Amino acid sequence: MTIERQVFGGDAMAGHPKRQTGDAIKRGMLGRCPNCGEGRLFRAWVKPVDACEYCGEEMHHQRADDLPAYLVILVVGHLVIGMFSGVEAVTSWSMWAHLALWVPITLILAIGLLQPAKGAVIGLQWALRMHGFGGHDDAIERHPEE
Repeated sequence: MTIERQVFGGDAMAGHPKRQTGDAIKRGMLGRCPNCGEGRLFRAWVKPVDACEYCGEEMHHQRADDLPAYLVILVVGHLVIGMFSGVEAVTSWSMWAHLALWVPITLILAIGLLQPAKGAVIGLQWALRMHGFGGHDDAIERHPEE
């Protein structure tokens, strides 16, 4: 059996066994450790654990930052505006009726999708060996002319 080797990420990542990106993202979305799929990824709503209680994979160095929130805004915005436009085209609701429907839907979708989005981003970082998941420190890249 041949082990696939990672081919991206420069010299620091060359030769490492390839990690399955899709599986890692799926495990993260489900709130599970991207490495083993068994341990919990979050200790609170969007607070990741420091390390997986099952396999010991360290998570404290993840840097999801603002990407999960951006992705949630992008998805929820497109869904809600599309649904709003469709309803507005076929009904003549008052502004208050629209507010009563779309504000709660927007809040529920945004709150409900934030943790899976953050888990997916952490899973992607793990699969691509980013931000310490590859066993190396992140180096600050200098401009070539410096």
